[in-house]
Amino acid sequence: MSADTPDMSDLTPATDDGPGFDLGPVPAVPAAAATPYRVLARKYRPQTFADLIGQEAMVRTLSNAFTSGRIAQAYILTGVRGVGKTTTARILARALNYEPADGPVGGGAPTLDMPVLGRHCRDIIESRHVDVQEMDAASNTGIGDIREIIEAARYKPVLARYKVFIIDEVHMLSTAAFNGLLKTLEEPPEHVKFIFATTEIRKVPVTVLSRTQRFDLRRVEAGTLARHLHGICTAEGVNIDAEALSLIARAAEGSVRDALSLLDQAIAHSGGQTSGAMVHGEQVRALLGLADRGRVIDLFEALMKGDIAQALTELREQYDSGADPAVVIADLAEFTHLVTRMKILPETADDAALVEAERTRGRDFARGLSMRGLSRAWQMLTKGLSEVQQAAKPMQAAEMVLVRLAYASDLPTPDEALRRLRDGAQEAPAPRPSGGGAGMGGGSGGGSAMAATAPRSYAAPVSAPSSAPSAASHLSVASRSAPQPAAPVAQPAQAAAPAPGLAVSSFEDLVALAASKRDLKLKFALENHLRLVAFEDGRLEVALAPGGSTHLIQELQSKISEWTGRRWLVALSREEGEPTVAEKAAAQRDAMMTGVRADPLVAAALARFPGAAIVDVRSLATEEPAGDFTTDTNDADLMAARDDGPGADDDIEF
Repeated sequence: MSADTPDMSDLTPATDDGPGFDLGPVPAVPAAAATPYRVLARKYRPQTFADLIGQEAMVRTLSNAFTSGRIAQAYILTGVRGVGKTTTARILARALNYEPADGPVGGGAPTLDMPVLGRHCRDIIESRHVDVQEMDAASNTGIGDIREIIEAARYKPVLARYKVFIIDEVHMLSTAAFNGLLKTLEEPPEHVKFIFATTEIRKVPVTVLSRTQRFDLRRVEAGTLARHLHGICTAEGVNIDAEALSLIARAAEGSVRDALSLLDQAIAHSGGQTSGAMVHGEQVRALLGLADRGRVIDLFEALMKGDIAQALTELREQYDSGADPAVVIADLAEFTHLVTRMKILPETADDAALVEAERTRGRDFARGLSMRGLSRAWQMLTKGLSEVQQAAKPMQAAEMVLVRLAYASDLPTPDEALRRLRDGAQEAPAPRPSGGGAGMGGGSGGGSAMAATAPRSYAAPVSAPSSAPSAASHLSVASRSAPQPAAPVAQPAQAAAPAPGLAVSSFEDLVALAASKRDLKLKFALENHLRLVAFEDGRLEVALAPGGSTHLIQELQSKISEWTGRRWLVALSREEGEPTVAEKAAAQRDAMMTGVRADPLVAAALARFPGAAIVDVRSLATEEPAGDFTTDTNDADLMAARDDGPGADDDIEF
């Protein structure tokens, strides 16, 4: 530019749309508008393997493989959404083609140690490197797209060490596309690497899986995710409390991308980044539509105390505050599961994702509530959740779930009921006050009920005196009350089957022999369709019961002769004969049932549990020493209890 030429650099250019259309100077574009906002999920995307969280196993395997030079030709990454499959694929492409920027072109070797950006790193990260091609299989599903990859794989890379093909959502490829890729995938050129990513690993053909190294990216634990979010908030200058971080981490369900998206939304909701205000848990809870965690615990405590009035009031207040009834029931079930885990594994309380109320009060509940009570609460809540989700009026359905749970809280477990009956406590329980009731039964599961008069306090476990006989000994009612048959009926299914070639000494031995030979049809016929008239060694005389066929006689004679290795004669008699094996067993069972019903202990148990009924009585003389005592009432959520001890003769099911 000469000295006579005026300097025009500081003048703002003007538009000239023609004569008379001088619009004046163009306003300067603000600097903030020139740089659009990047969401946290993109801004804090990992750049190296050291930045990945929760995937230590995969990083260690790849690190050892790269160090020893055992680099596979193809990898497949699978996991739920947002755990870093595509990000890991790009980092892996960087590691394969890493070259120090200050080194010679083509120098170095594949490595996971990438302290600074290399010669190709920036282009690979921004998905614009000529030798690293990314393809979305959801929009490129056909064999034509795979042909392009196969054709490109024939040529060596232009700039980098390897030509890398990243195929995202690979399970969306068609069958023809998968088949067309197999040959190249199994024997690719030495300069080609494949990296696949998918959320549906089961939809990928096994022929593809067998040609790749598979890495399952794990869900990130809530505690690890909460710490990661805290570091990002510190870098962004956002003030956020621990409860908000915990809520976001748990709502993300192990997905880092979901967690960062929720964090972005929570910061915008509270205005924390612009005003410097604190992002509180209440704001995140309102944003996610969750119930207050502390209030959920209060509701759980009221239910465990049987205080249905307080529970319904608390549920109504949460509903008026915007909480979804189904979410409240789900939160109660989740807290029940947490308390159960704390009871079994006390170190569960050390989880960083738990808020202080869950940690401290959960420990108290774990010490005071029984395992059977917690299991019963879990069953009722999970069944009630489906009812609430399907109900036309979810709030009413949720209230009825709480009513059932609160009124079941003071029902004794079966072993407690037997203990009370044994100790003489057969009087009817006191009427339930409108404001509360007794806590959940403890029983042998460890710990008993929460006292209704003292919130968060627990009564001592109820235990029987050591000198008292066990409850199982009081179940031996059939042997004391039922009339005994003159000749005990042997259980044919459990009798020792005679070996072939040996004498069969009784009709029951024939039934057992048929069972041992797995001839169930003949065994059923022997038990139900034949009446014994006479039995001798080598000769059997029987009569047909209703439903029996004459063809059974010849079949029985043939089978017995074959099994015993000697000739048998089976004759059909006109006499009535003895009752069938099934009729004898039914008669014995009826006799035992009559004796059981007359027993005072059983009568008291039936009176204590309205709607209960005796459904079976089994003799332990031919069964295992340990028996089951099961109470089946109109409420299917009552638990089963086992109480075995010396002198237990019979096993009774109500």
